[in-house]
Amino acid sequence: MSSDRQASQQDEQRRALALAFSRSGLTPEQLWTRYFALGGAAGLMEVEAYLHGLMPLPALQRDMLAHAINERLDELTWPQRVPYTFPARGSGPRTGPLAGLVGLLDGMHKAPPERLPAAAARAGRALGLRIAIYLVDYDQQTLHPLHDPEDPRRAPLGVDTSLAGRAFRTVQTLTSDSGGQHQLWVPLLDGVERLGVLAVTPPGGVGPHDPELRMWCRWLSALIGHLVTVSTGYGDGLDAIRLQRQRTPAADLIWQLLPPLTAATEGFALAGMLEPCYEVGGDAFDYTLSPESASLAIFDAVGHTLRSGFVAAAALAACRSNRRVGHGLFEQARAIDETISGQFPDGAFATGVLAELDLGSGRLRYLNAGHPPPLLLRSGRVVKRLGGGRRPPFGRGTGELTIAEETLQPGDWLVLHTDGITEARDDAGELFGESRLTDFLEREAAAQHPPPETARRLIKAVLAHQNEALRDDASILLARWTKSDELAL
Repeated sequence: MSSDRQASQQDEQRRALALAFSRSGLTPEQLWTRYFALGGAAGLMEVEAYLHGLMPLPALQRDMLAHAINERLDELTWPQRVPYTFPARGSGPRTGPLAGLVGLLDGMHKAPPERLPAAAARAGRALGLRIAIYLVDYDQQTLHPLHDPEDPRRAPLGVDTSLAGRAFRTVQTLTSDSGGQHQLWVPLLDGVERLGVLAVTPPGGVGPHDPELRMWCRWLSALIGHLVTVSTGYGDGLDAIRLQRQRTPAADLIWQLLPPLTAATEGFALAGMLEPCYEVGGDAFDYTLSPESASLAIFDAVGHTLRSGFVAAAALAACRSNRRVGHGLFEQARAIDETISGQFPDGAFATGVLAELDLGSGRLRYLNAGHPPPLLLRSGRVVKRLGGGRRPPFGRGTGELTIAEETLQPGDWLVLHTDGITEARDDAGELFGESRLTDFLEREAAAQHPPPETARRLIKAVLAHQNEALRDDASILLARWTKSDELAL
């Protein structure tokens, strides 16, 4: 490069840097601090002199200063950037599985949720695959296809009546053969939460059991599942597909506060469900997982109105705000009491259970505020109703506050539920009842269904008992603890 051209580029870079600095809102000291943090070697006076064209800086120092300014422009979302002396390295990978995954991420950067099918299709083409996305509705009864321009005739598939539904239920990749062409049904997961399935068609000559193909499918499932969850947080496009009808305001309030329906750590897994999912009023649950412990909570606010949703939301918020700063069951319960009685002085209350499990020892500590007692399953049998730690409902005063304890054994299941499960009535007035609940749980344990599928099937059984029309909220939270080196889900 000629000396004149080099000098011209340096001058252009300095002018661009000075202009960007004037729009950055930074003081010279703040800019120098950012530059110094990147490894800059020039002093504050030298940087100021350079900005005013009074002295030069070496190329590397100019680029560090440019990068410090560009990072600030990123924060301000200003489109212009200061050029660098040294050219940037080439763009991302152009071929192979990494190119497909990077393309998927880039395709969803600043994209609304509705763009996900097209971004996934492009990622699939980079891998030689054809991909279609099906999302499960909030009832977990039907898998609904996202718009596929290559096959707009795709129809919804039943969770209980299709091969795709079986892949969803069992969390296993299954294959079909239509017209001599293989297709894989891949569970669509965000972590361990089931969101739907992917229909993956490999290229000719690639068998459905090819290890590399299966690996690519796992990667795509994990990344697309994560993008479904993330993009749902800032757009309604995917939610509109999963919602089969409008939620009541109370139900929408509760659903926005719930954690993921399924979660797991090494040796521990849990799953929850609420029904009726479009009209739930006062039921809610919560949990938090760490390497050492798991905390669980379930609430049932009196009534079935928006006010009931407010009470349940207040209980959740009070529990979380205290738990997150390290407060234990006593403090959480006291905070829930004070919040409900303070915000709803006209007698509102909520029943509930708070529990903490030490994942190393299996030591369970819990309290029960007027709620149905948790059930303990061991070796496929319901062996105990955990009836300790009784106190008045939240909002009615603490009474005599005691913490009960139980020691779990590896493989034990803990079942928390609201009374809408056991008090569901059929047309003849017969309750679903605890004995029917016990029989159901023991059959599910014998069938070795994991917690999320057990929760789904239980809600389906309760709905069938009450002819698909619940008169009260029905919620379930199932947890399974194993040894840390075993899989809980």
